[in-house]
Amino acid sequence: GSTHTMKPAHKDGGGFLRKLPLVGDIVNMPVREVLLQVLQLAMVVCSALAVWKALVVVSGSDSPVVVVLSGSMEPAFQRGDLLLLTHAKARRATHSSEYLKDGEANGYQVGDIIVFTLDGRDIPIVHRIIRVHTSADGNVKLLTKGDWNKFDDRELYGRNQLWLDDSNVIGTVRAHVPFIGQLTILLNENPKIKFVVLGLIAAIVLLTQER
Repeated sequence: GSTHTMKPAHKDGGGFLRKLPLVGDIVNMPVREVLLQVLQLAMVVCSALAVWKALVVVSGSDSPVVVVLSGSMEPAFQRGDLLLLTHAKARRATHSSEYLKDGEANGYQVGDIIVFTLDGRDIPIVHRIIRVHTSADGNVKLLTKGDWNKFDDRELYGRNQLWLDDSNVIGTVRAHVPFIGQLTILLNENPKIKFVVLGLIAAIVLLTQER
C-alpha cells in the first residue's frame, strides 16, 4: 500500500501577534528604547497624579472632580456631567454669639448643591441642600434632596440619622462641564472596554517618540 507523509504542524511562535501593528512595533523595538518609553509612560502617570494632588490641595476636597451617575438632579445636571468641587471645612462655633442664622451656617446655604457620602454606600450622591442649621452644640446640620425627587433624602441616610454633617460632605459644586463624563460611565459599566482602552493608550505612549 501507499504511504502518506504528514507534514508537522507549523508552530506560529507568536507570529500572529507580531503581525499586529502595535504589538509588532513594540516587539521589534530595541530593549533600550522600550525602557526609555516605559520611563516616559511612568512620567506621564506621575504627572497626572501630581496634577490631581494639586487639585485636592487647592479645592480642599478629597475628590475635586466627580461625574454625575444618575438623573436625580435633572434638569440642573444630566447623567455624565463632570462636576468641579471645593470644600471649606465647616468651623464649629465656640459660643452662642458665633452661631450663624439657619440657612447659612458655616458656609453652607440652602440651594447649594453638594456631593456627599453615606455609610454603607460606595458611590457619592449629588443633591441640593434644602435645609441648614446650627445645632445646639454648634455643629452644622444639612438636609438634602434631589431636584428630580419628590421627597428629601432622609430615607437614604443611616438608621436614626435625620441630618448630614460636615463629615459626610465631599464638596460643594462650583462648576460643571456637560456630558464629558460619559466616557467614564462607559468604561465603568464595561470593564473589558476599560482594559482595552488603557492597553491601547499605553501602547501608543510607548510608540510615541521624538523624531
